[in-house]
Amino acid sequence: MNLTRRDLIRMATALPAAAWMTGYRALAAPAAKLVKITGIKAMGLDNVGDGCLVRIDTDAGLVGYGEAGLPAAAARERIAMILPQLIGQDPLAIERHFYMMSTTQYSFMANIPTVSGIDIALWDLAGKITGLPVYRLLGGPIRKDIPVYSHGGPRNLLDKAECRAWADQMKAAPEGFTAFKFGFGTPGGGRGGDGAAAAPGAAPGGGGRGGGRPTGPYNPTLDGAVFRRTAHEYANLREALGETIDIAMHCTGQFDTRSSIGLCKAIEPCDPLWIEDPLTVRYSEAWLELKRSTRVPLLAGEKVELVEGFRPYLDNQVLDMIHPDVAYSGGITGCRKIADYAALTRTPMGMHSGPCSLIRFYASMHMGAAVENFFKVENVLGAFRGFKEKMAQGPEPAVRKSVFPVPEGPGLGLDLNEDWLRSHLAPGEKWWA
Repeated sequence: MNLTRRDLIRMATALPAAAWMTGYRALAAPAAKLVKITGIKAMGLDNVGDGCLVRIDTDAGLVGYGEAGLPAAAARERIAMILPQLIGQDPLAIERHFYMMSTTQYSFMANIPTVSGIDIALWDLAGKITGLPVYRLLGGPIRKDIPVYSHGGPRNLLDKAECRAWADQMKAAPEGFTAFKFGFGTPGGGRGGDGAAAAPGAAPGGGGRGGGRPTGPYNPTLDGAVFRRTAHEYANLREALGETIDIAMHCTGQFDTRSSIGLCKAIEPCDPLWIEDPLTVRYSEAWLELKRSTRVPLLAGEKVELVEGFRPYLDNQVLDMIHPDVAYSGGITGCRKIADYAALTRTPMGMHSGPCSLIRFYASMHMGAAVENFFKVENVLGAFRGFKEKMAQGPEPAVRKSVFPVPEGPGLGLDLNEDWLRSHLAPGEKWWA
């Protein structure tokens, strides 16, 4: 039998996926077909800027929660198209449901952010039905303490004294973060990125032509003055933070190839942990050119969907780390498949969280506990993200020594504070419409 390279990759990808799904099916078998899905709802919050909550109800009274990467009104429209195929079904048949939802369906293309939210809720339900945390259902734990990185930056990165003061504050903070990322042309500052925003035009990594907040998704080509200013800013950060705390640059896919190469050259002397999304998230040969032109580690993936979206990045080995978002990239099932494929090229995987809720954050923690080639999760706690820890019922979750303990309760291990949720309903939203 003649096997192509593509055949070998497909076979290799199937092996780890089969192992963890086989383990899940064995754990779920005693409860199979005992519970049925009765409804799926979505709800928007006023402080979750890039998604909405999803809830799956069952005839057993158990409820699963997820988070989708799109607004609630749009999610409800797409849920209505999926719902007829899920009502009355066994929520434990996750693999079947994921295939059904994520495959192209006539006459509409699958909306992966909606699929992601439903998939997370199904895993939460599976854990509550079996009495096990999600990471156990995924074959873990490989680790119990999940590394977390944060955001930050003083108002003026050209001011060495201000950089030192901010760095001293970070080092004394109880979270003990060992890695921070700093946005280009975006506000930052305060404890772990929790403080007051910088004034427009004075943002970390900014200044000069193209240095302020861009007016659209495509930033003007940067010039030498911006590169030199950025080099000074990141040199000040490195000097202030010392050798024990990592720094990274955060972009939003807004730069052309020349600008991306120039930014990498500017920050390379400070030994950055990565530069994130300098180029558009849609794969192109520009990523190959950038990879050939820099030694700065490249990271991307928060808006890339499924294994199919990550394949060109991984097959061409242009990323040093991938960074999917569990609410955009395919939920827990999709991200686990992405992790397995990335492991073939020894590529680490972290998790993007962004301005999300605790549901997405906790789902990312379970991924971190069960995935061998795992790196870090983006922090979502603190004032910078709107004190999302108050979404939890009971003791507030916290990062300590730059790690977060994987939740141990059934499912995602998150008991929701309904009073907090009601106080943060988005304008015009009704309770679980």
